[in-house]
Amino acid sequence: MDVRPSRQLHFPPFRLDPDNACLWRGKKAVRLTPKAFAVLQCLAERHGQLVTKDLLLESVWPGTAVGDAVLKVCVREIRKALGDRVGAPRFLATVHRRGYRFIASFTDSDPRPERDGVSERSPGGSGPTSGSRYRGPAHLVGRESALDRLQRGIEAAWRGARQIVFVTGEPGIGKTGLVEAFLERVAIDPRVWIAHGQCVETYGTPEPYLPVLDAFGRLCREGGGDWLVTLLRKHAPTWLAQMPWLLDRADRDALQLELLGATRERMLREMAEAVEALTAEAPLVLVLEDLHWSDTATVDLVSLLARRQEPARLLLIGTYRPVDVIVSEHPLRDVRLELQARGRGQELSL
Repeated sequence: MDVRPSRQLHFPPFRLDPDNACLWRGKKAVRLTPKAFAVLQCLAERHGQLVTKDLLLESVWPGTAVGDAVLKVCVREIRKALGDRVGAPRFLATVHRRGYRFIASFTDSDPRPERDGVSERSPGGSGPTSGSRYRGPAHLVGRESALDRLQRGIEAAWRGARQIVFVTGEPGIGKTGLVEAFLERVAIDPRVWIAHGQCVETYGTPEPYLPVLDAFGRLCREGGGDWLVTLLRKHAPTWLAQMPWLLDRADRDALQLELLGATRERMLREMAEAVEALTAEAPLVLVLEDLHWSDTATVDLVSLLARRQEPARLLLIGTYRPVDVIVSEHPLRDVRLELQARGRGQELSL
C-alpha cells in the first residue's frame, strides 16, 4: 500500500506539518495549543491573502459562539512561538480591523539548521548582537563593502544617530539588489521597522510625498496594525488622512473636519515628530527607491529628517540615478550636496 508523504510548509527557520499537527524549528518541536496551531495553519495555507477574523472564527471554532478575544489570544501565542512582533512582523501581519495575513516566504526544503553557539535573540534586548549578523545572499557578489557601509549605518541608528545614505548608480548596476540584500540582513531582528516606498515616473504633476505615503501605507497594512495607526493619529494626523482606507467612515469624516486648511509645512513637521516617536526604542529603515522621479515635497522631507537635531534611530536609504538628476535639474542634487557638506548625509556610489 502506498503511503502518502506528509504535506509540510517550510518558512525558515520553521516547518509546519499540518498532517501531524506539529510546528518545528530545526529538529526541535515548538509547542502550540491545538487552537493556536489551527489558526496558524489556516493563515499559512492562505499565504499572502487577507484572512478575515470571521473566516478564522468559522474555520477554527465551527458552530461555536466565540468572540475576537479568543482569536487574539491564539494570535498572541503564535507570535510568541515564532518570535514575531506586531510592529515589525516577519510571519504574521495584522490588517487593521479586518484580520491577518501570513507574509513569510515559503521554501521547498527544510530550513538550514542554526549554527552552534548562536543563541536565540531575546525580544526585549536593546541593540544588535553579533549572533544575528547575516552575510547576505550568496548571489550578491562583490558588494560586501557596500553592505558593510549600510550595516554601519544601522548600527549608528541603534545609537540614536540619524543616518541618510544615498545609493547611486546607473540602471541595472544593482542598487535594488544591494538594498534588498541589506533588508534581508536587518529583517533578522524583529524589532527593526522596515518601510519601503517607490517613486514612479509621471508625465504630470506628481503627488506630494508619494513614496513616503507608499511606505507608511504598507507598514500600516502589513506591519504596524492598530499600534502604528494610533501613533499616526496622535503625531501625524495629516498623513493618516491621506490613507483613508485605514479608518472607518466616522473616523475619516472626523479627521477631515479637524484638518481643514492643513498645509504641506504641517505635514513636514508631523512626519518628523512621528518618526522620532516611532524610533524611540528601535530603528526605522526607510527605503525610498528611484528618488530621481520624486516630487519636491519628498525631497524637502528627506532634508528635514536629516537636519533635525533631536535623536532618532533612523536609517533612510534613497536610491537614484545621478545622470537623471543632473539632466532634469532635480532639486535632489542640491539637497544631497548640502547634506554631505554638513555631514548629514553620505553617498554610496556603485
